[in-house]
Amino acid sequence: MISVREAQERVLEGAALMPVERVALLEALGRVLAEDITSDIDIAPFDNSAMDGYAVRAGDVAGATTASPIVLSVVEHIRAGVAPSRAVGTGEAARIMTGAPMPEGADAVVMVERTQPSAHGGEGDTVAILAPVACGENVRYKGEEVRRGDVILAAGERLGSPGVGLAASVGSSAVAVYRRPRVAIVSTGDELVDIDEMPGPGQIRNANSFSLAAAVLQAGGEPHVLGIARDSAEQTRALLERAAEFDVMISSGGVSMGDFDVVKRVLGELGELTFWKIAMRPGAPNAFGKIGGTPFFGLPGNPTSAMVGFELFVRPLVRKMAGHAALMRPTVTATLKHDIAKMAERHFFLRGRLHKEPDGSYAVALAGSQSSALLTTLHRSNCLVSLPQGETTFPAGTVVTCIRFDADEDFA
Repeated sequence: MISVREAQERVLEGAALMPVERVALLEALGRVLAEDITSDIDIAPFDNSAMDGYAVRAGDVAGATTASPIVLSVVEHIRAGVAPSRAVGTGEAARIMTGAPMPEGADAVVMVERTQPSAHGGEGDTVAILAPVACGENVRYKGEEVRRGDVILAAGERLGSPGVGLAASVGSSAVAVYRRPRVAIVSTGDELVDIDEMPGPGQIRNANSFSLAAAVLQAGGEPHVLGIARDSAEQTRALLERAAEFDVMISSGGVSMGDFDVVKRVLGELGELTFWKIAMRPGAPNAFGKIGGTPFFGLPGNPTSAMVGFELFVRPLVRKMAGHAALMRPTVTATLKHDIAKMAERHFFLRGRLHKEPDGSYAVALAGSQSSALLTTLHRSNCLVSLPQGETTFPAGTVVTCIRFDADEDFA
């Protein structure tokens, strides 16, 4: 058996970055940019008002108060999307809406809450200014945020929703990103039936294919569910031989020591085996190798063991291939709420529930039964409690490391 860290290092060494493709802007959400995006305009493209109010000369209203307002003539009403038709002179103001271009002569905007118009505030009326403003107050200047030619999004960045908006603001309707890794998913076992079938005696539905496919999507990959391989070398070989069609292949089941676990044997015939057992729980039988040039993972059949194996080994590889810098989920230290005992020779990953204490620190409790066959406990958890090799007892109050499921690694 090898350690978890050594297994992760072997999986990630030499991982190939996916080719670049150009996709429509919304299709790039969550993906990694392969090229810089530069601005073709200044943002803001012109001086404009940051408030609904009145464009004025700041010097004209320097002494304005509620008790002693300064009255200005309203010369124009400027809406967003309409250019001003005249300048603002001494003793004058222009009614202006948020985002509307600033008129020549005006150097500040008094928000409407600090004014009292004589009537409806339109042209030909007057407005009483009830407070002073500084020069430039409530004005957004041309190029204040971005200058034409600036790099607004750099290659290597993950594109989030604000980034989509930035790209749209500079006219990038299509962007260059790294292709999503295509991940093939195979489930093995005579006991499996499709999820729309009623299981018979000794049978279970093929849930692993769906939980793993969902995990691939969340990791930034493109899942391809190939179906069920029965416990025969012929059927297993037929599906595993398709590895060359994909960037990564995952199987679940068939890697333990049972009489009918054939994945390890078939992998040995088709490709190369790097490791097949890791000093961890759950999921010690975790195989990794290559079929041709395609990385292959043989995950355990128990639902939680398969998902923990995916989190620790498959997910980081998929993210690295897709260009992400943050490969592992974020971690946090937390205080155990109860005693835990474990085997010294295994690294334990227990499903837990993190919560914040009143002082801002974290505490963690187990989310339920730690049986590797139970997906319900994993569903209720928001972290994996990481208990390293070499230690056996973790009393309540021990500070431990928790791998978070409920935090975005790109903002941690």
